[in-house]
Amino acid sequence: MTLRSVDLRKEPMGAVLDRVERSLGTRLDRETMVRKRRSVGARTDRGTWVRIERRGLDRIEVQGGDGIASAEALRDIAKPAWLAGVGWRDETEPVVWRADETELLPGAPVGSAVLTVDPQLPEEWWGALNASLGALAAQHTNRIATPDTETLTQELVTGTILGVFPGVDTTVVDWCPAHADFNWANVTAPVFSVFDWEDWGMAPCGLDAASLWGASLAVPALADRVRRERRDDLNTREGRLMTLFVAAKILGPHADPDDPRLGAARQMAERVMKELQSG
Repeated sequence: MTLRSVDLRKEPMGAVLDRVERSLGTRLDRETMVRKRRSVGARTDRGTWVRIERRGLDRIEVQGGDGIASAEALRDIAKPAWLAGVGWRDETEPVVWRADETELLPGAPVGSAVLTVDPQLPEEWWGALNASLGALAAQHTNRIATPDTETLTQELVTGTILGVFPGVDTTVVDWCPAHADFNWANVTAPVFSVFDWEDWGMAPCGLDAASLWGASLAVPALADRVRRERRDDLNTREGRLMTLFVAAKILGPHADPDDPRLGAARQMAERVMKELQSG
């Protein structure tokens, strides 16, 4: 059966929401609902948050669809605690639904995934970001990261980079845990917290730092700040490869000609390729 392309911002969700309420024993506040392309979230009547995701069976693979629940094992990371979860296979489509209940966030998301205005974050925020990313990279998991729901393998890294930047040695040696969807829509301020852990797992070290840098390129000062704060990640071989990986997604065949990040992404990619070639 072919998986139907679905945008949950437009899809009827009543039956799914009713099932989640019955399974978790709570009521969802429809007034607080946030609808995204492949997830829906809402506040509950007991002061928690429920996130509901639709994911094709072909995207579940060996690690399952319990990323938010499994992230509860991670330590020393600023994130909302996981409380409960439920999952089921759709009766008519090759799809798995997953709902996870967590603590409420300590603040609002910084913005959309890609920023065009400097959020003016306090120094404490950057300190908490660095502490959390440092703690995450020091841990280990059998999970494999799935950015954009694609399993992050050496083959994916190579294909993505060489499709835009031919002639680069894309061999990855150092892998470490990553959030794998680290952008401005998934972190809060003024108190730092990172949420939506459904795609976390092992990835080339530096993926999260490179992802946040790519999401900041329309605000040059912010992109520079990300690179300064995470320079220990980004100045490694893997960090440079992840910079190219992110840049390739911005500049690749599906590039938006109106994307304000294009020029900065191309300029940094040229610099990074020279650094890689010089050894």
